[in-house]
Amino acid sequence: MNYFDRLPEGCICEIISHTTPADAVRATILSKEFKFVGESDEIWEKFLPSDYQEIIDRCEFPPVYNTKKELFFSLCDSPILLDGGKLSFFLDKHSGKKCFMIASRELTISRSGNTNYWKWKKNSNLRFSEAACQGALRLLDINGRIGTEMLSPKTDYAAYLVFKLAAITDGLDYANSTIIRFLNYQYKIEIDKQAITGKLEPLPKMRGDGWMEVELGYFNSREGSDGPVEARFINIKSLYYKGGLIIEGIEFRPKGTTSAVVVADIGF
Repeated sequence: MNYFDRLPEGCICEIISHTTPADAVRATILSKEFKFVGESDEIWEKFLPSDYQEIIDRCEFPPVYNTKKELFFSLCDSPILLDGGKLSFFLDKHSGKKCFMIASRELTISRSGNTNYWKWKKNSNLRFSEAACQGALRLLDINGRIGTEMLSPKTDYAAYLVFKLAAITDGLDYANSTIIRFLNYQYKIEIDKQAITGKLEPLPKMRGDGWMEVELGYFNSREGSDGPVEARFINIKSLYYKGGLIIEGIEFRPKGTTSAVVVADIGF
């Protein structure tokens, strides 16, 4: 006897709602009742962020979907652009947690306004409309900020610099440092004491979208619930000239998860 068939629909719904999206998919093979309930909008609404409609309203080309399950997996597999292309948003497929990438144009990059040091290259296959391409310079200082209230609450997040390397690079194998700090109460801490070493070569990981990434640090979104968090990649010691870095952005996603897979033929 299949005892799952004897459970009331409301009970099944309650059980599945306390699992994860991945568990909900697995549950649909247990019985026809689980499959019916596991496909329902009521269930998948619970796995979407509570503010998902507000987020979608910020997108110029919102996803097209028939069910909430379709919307969930669309947001997992195909990041959407928000606020005129300043941010990219997607969901972690296993947990439903919110993930954001800040476009390179919205980062604070030292000397980015000087075309002798940085150039902005456009490419139709990019997630954003352009990427920052570094020329030769000694100081490398890149930082991005995001409000912790935008992230999923009480979650361990990591920040990643998302980049590519040009055919010819120089000086990027020297030690650089990364910093994570909550801006509302860490202004007085010295940068040198906060910094941890993070090299662009040979530590980066290859992503499914053709870019590379290096972790800048991690934090819990609960700790900074009263303000923004800053992720920073900075050269604080080496005075060698550095060049050949191409920056897509800084991504914030739950620690230990992978980025959304968006495969594109990216060339510069």
